Amino acid sequence: MGGKLYATGTGEMLDLLGVVADAGNPLLYVVGRMLDWGNAPVLLAVAEYGTKFVAVAGLLNVIAAVDAHSLANGRKVGL
Repeated sequence: MGGKLYATGTGEMLDLLGVVADAGNPLLYVVGRMLDWGNAPVLLAVAEYGTKFVAVAGLLNVIAAVDAHSLANGRKVGL
């Protein structure tokens, strides 16, 4: 969809959240960085949808990993 991959070192707090979101999709992030995808400025609304879709998917993966870790350590009781 032509979305953006976030990079570290920009100094922006929301870009740091974007890096965490992208890290939640490690395979997509590594392949995107290797093929140099996501570096162009976002010019289309569809590309912005792609950026948000990948970011939300990554954050949901991070939340699921934290939840699984809490269940494994016994800090949270499952249903």
